[in-house]
Amino acid sequence: MYLVTGATGGLGRRIVKQLCEQEKPVRAFARLNSRYGDLESRGADIFIGDLLEPRDIERSLQGVQYVISAHGTNESSNASAQDIDYRANIDLIDSAKAAGVQHITFVSVLGADRGYEDSPVFKAKREVEKYLQRSGLAYTILRPSGFASNLIPLAERLKQTGTYLLIGEPASRTSIVSTDDLAYIAAIAAQTEAAHSEIFAVGGPDILQRKDIPRIFGQVFKREPFIINLPLSVIDGVRTAIGFVNPELKQNLGTLRTLLANEFFCSVDEIARLEQTFDLKMESLDSFIRRYVSV
Repeated sequence: MYLVTGATGGLGRRIVKQLCEQEKPVRAFARLNSRYGDLESRGADIFIGDLLEPRDIERSLQGVQYVISAHGTNESSNASAQDIDYRANIDLIDSAKAAGVQHITFVSVLGADRGYEDSPVFKAKREVEKYLQRSGLAYTILRPSGFASNLIPLAERLKQTGTYLLIGEPASRTSIVSTDDLAYIAAIAAQTEAAHSEIFAVGGPDILQRKDIPRIFGQVFKREPFIINLPLSVIDGVRTAIGFVNPELKQNLGTLRTLLANEFFCSVDEIARLEQTFDLKMESLDSFIRRYVSV
C-alpha cells in the first residue's frame, strides 16, 4: 500500500493516477473539502484527514509500506510553510518510522540546499531533507524545477491574447519539468533500488532561458508573443507595502521572489543520471503544452 500526501494537488493527482495505472494499492490523503471523486473512481482508497493533526497521520499509515510526500503550502490556504512544509513532514517521517514503513519518497525543490534565507518553503524543505536522511528510513529525495503544469494558464492566456507577463531577468535559466514525468518518477522510486538513499535534481531535457518560454508557446500556437517584462523591483515594492499590514504574507512572498530572482536548471549530467536511473526520456515543455492545450 502506498500513501500519497497532497493527493488532490496537481502533482499528487498525477502520482495517484500513475499508481492506479500500475495497479498498485494507493491511499490518497485528502481533506474533506477537497475534490477527490476522480481519485476514488480510479480505485484509490480515500483517507480524510488533516496533515496538521499528528493523529490523522498515524491513522493514515495503517497497513502502508510506501509513502510519497507531495504536499505543500499550496494545498492548504490556512497554514504556513512552518506548519505544512516542515512540521507535517517531520510528523509524517516519525509516524512512518513507528509504523514500519519501508520507503519514503520526498518531493523537495531544486535549490533547497542553496541557503535561500528569504524563502520559508526552501528552508523547510531542506530541513526535512536532512531529517529524513538521519531517520534511518529508506528514502528517495526529488528536487524538481518548475512544473510544466503551472505554465498551462500562461500558455492559454498567450493563446487567447498573445501576451505573456515575465517578471525579472529574461535570460535566467530554468529546466521546466513535465509534471507527468515527475509523477512517474515519484511513483516508481520505492521500487527502483538505484534510487534509494539518493537525491535527484529533476528537470526537463532542455536548459531554457525564461524568455524562451513565451517563444515556445508562440511556436505552438503560431503567433508572435508580446512579452511584458516587469523588473523584480515590482515584487519588492509589493512585499514592502504588504509588510505594513500583513507581515506573514510578506514572508510568504519571499518564496516567490526567490523563484523569480534565481536560476533553477539541471545540468546535462543530472538529466542523464535521472533518465538512466528511472529508464525514461524526459519530456520537453513544447510536447507537454501540445498535450494539454489545444492548438
